[in-house]
Amino acid sequence: MNYIQQAYRGKNELWMFLLTAAVISGMFVVNFIVYLMSSPEDMEAAYEFMKSIPSNLNLAINLIPFAVLLVLLFVFVKFIHQRSIRSLTTSRNKIDWSRIFFSFALVAILTLGFFAISYGIDPSGIELQFDPVKFSILFLISIVLFPFQIGLEEYLFRGYFMQQIGIMVKNRWFPLIFTSILFGVMHSANPEVAEMGFITMIFYIGTGLLLGVMTLMDEGLELALGFHFGNNLLAALLITADWSALQTDAIFRYTAEEAQNSMLDILVPVFIFYPIILVVMAKRYKWHGWREKLLGRITEPIEDDYKILEN
Repeated sequence: MNYIQQAYRGKNELWMFLLTAAVISGMFVVNFIVYLMSSPEDMEAAYEFMKSIPSNLNLAINLIPFAVLLVLLFVFVKFIHQRSIRSLTTSRNKIDWSRIFFSFALVAILTLGFFAISYGIDPSGIELQFDPVKFSILFLISIVLFPFQIGLEEYLFRGYFMQQIGIMVKNRWFPLIFTSILFGVMHSANPEVAEMGFITMIFYIGTGLLLGVMTLMDEGLELALGFHFGNNLLAALLITADWSALQTDAIFRYTAEEAQNSMLDILVPVFIFYPIILVVMAKRYKWHGWREKLLGRITEPIEDDYKILEN
């Protein structure tokens, strides 16, 4: 069975999907509704209040709920849908950790390389703020809690929603597009969106699309998990800004008062790095059948297929 078909390993009554989706995505939905109903002044006051909290404490407070929700998602999949967490993760017989490490390393190399080049060309808008003690605490919080945050987002959007919606609509392209847009919308309340405008949504939706393509072409979440973790970890540790969603004690800080000076940080990854990443992964893992894997139909496996898989 392919990745989306893994959902057929469990029970898929509509109420199960609606209940799980409502409970697990509730935090994102409430956050989005509050954002829509709040005035610019209210949002500004909320951002200023967040800035008043020590950075490391603020980061931990924001990440802990993801751990709770990820555990809840696993509980719902295991005991309501009655299928394994492995089936939510991959179509392979076991989770391929080497894929997670490779994807993490790839995004880390590209991110650090791009930062080094941009800093070398023009360091005027960036200052060093390295504090060994604060950074050490930040590193520990990031290593412990970011796996839960990226885990929830990947297992929810590219995992649960991709699979469950896929078997509902019987195709691959709709869950790919839908989850990518949903992923972007759920990040629309981030401070950088208000600061830079909705062009920032190009980055979020583009990132969701990249992660979705990885998942469908590779028939598993491993590459998406590694990429997402590497991206968020470096975003926290490397550089921060007053208008960023992540206010951290990073090594560097953007000194520009406005985010427009960092517009390239949005457009370059989506239109240059992301295609390169897909080409590298396609070569390494010998992806083929792009049209079928991204646009093809989803059919329920016949009974014999289940028997073969169980043996």
